[in-house]
Amino acid sequence: METEIVRKKHQEIFGCDPEIIVFAPGRINLIGEHTDYSEGFVLPMAIDMGITVAVSKIPDSSVIAVFSIDFDQKMVALYSDFGRSKDNWFNYPMGVAKILHKKGYNIGGIRITFAGNIPQGVGLSSSAALEVAVAFAIKELYSLNISNTELAKVCQQAEHEVVEVQCGIMDQYISLLAQKNTCMFLDCRSLKYELIPCNFAPYHLIITNSNVLHKLSQSKYNERVNECAEAVKILNSSDQKKSLRDFSLEDLEKMKALIPENIKKRARHVILENERVKKAKEFLTSNDFESFGKLLNESHASLRDDYEVSCKELDWLVETAISIKGCLGSRMIGAGFGGCTIGLFTDEALSEYKKKLGEYEEIFGYRAVIYESTPSEGVHCL
Repeated sequence: METEIVRKKHQEIFGCDPEIIVFAPGRINLIGEHTDYSEGFVLPMAIDMGITVAVSKIPDSSVIAVFSIDFDQKMVALYSDFGRSKDNWFNYPMGVAKILHKKGYNIGGIRITFAGNIPQGVGLSSSAALEVAVAFAIKELYSLNISNTELAKVCQQAEHEVVEVQCGIMDQYISLLAQKNTCMFLDCRSLKYELIPCNFAPYHLIITNSNVLHKLSQSKYNERVNECAEAVKILNSSDQKKSLRDFSLEDLEKMKALIPENIKKRARHVILENERVKKAKEFLTSNDFESFGKLLNESHASLRDDYEVSCKELDWLVETAISIKGCLGSRMIGAGFGGCTIGLFTDEALSEYKKKLGEYEEIFGYRAVIYESTPSEGVHCL
């Protein structure tokens, strides 16, 4: 359905058929929260919501023209004089095209039309899906000789230099490289990755959108990055140890007298979360979903108590879920202070959970929305 909507709108706005239509998925991170900037491990999974992009060439031109169906807005710019747009959404497609152009890839003018069915601003990575969809569409449109791993780095560079957000690379990697019925075990230092078979049946993997936006997450995010760096400075007794990923709980215990309590708590979360990711990989490989669910619960407790990035709404959703017999586990995902939770439910538990969500709106004034998802395919042409 999205394909036809985007195709027709491209014809209407630009007066021509699209040459290529691409879909790129959003993602959830099953476990491994706030470990990426400490060069740790993450376990993301592509979801079946994302961004659909239609593209066509503008012959003999260096113009990029983009129409957003979601914002009902058209933007046009030249590669040569584009800096950063006050219309933030335009920076994502323009940024990707500009970085490809800057790197010397032979691309000309492009018409782009896009729409998404992924909620924005709730931690499901709609922005990375847009970058990836546009980058992959341009690659196909102009037959560029560039690997998907390099394309992920282009998307990250666009976000750093044009969008001006210092993001990691997990979101772009999973959107570009995911395969159906797998999740990705990614080493954020080496960028080596492994696709892990991942089929949750007969359980339901449920995303719950709290509808609380990340109002405080950016300032608190930067604060946590700095606290992790401070922990490394205190713990470091060797030039080889460059991030919290290099330390153990025993290292932390030895130095506890020298470490402020808040710094110790942040370090403990990252060290233990990395261990949880490695265990989760083993449990999913062996279909041990009960053990995996316990890791979700442990992760949330750590994010709430040690990393202090949860909020009362997320805590309520998690606590309500795990109080139901047949919910194997639940946790918040993303930067925190809003956004989404995930949980693993039996049929009966999911039915009970849905009933209880009415109480959430009564208590907090927000309507919680749920989505069921399965591990989905990465970016592809439609």
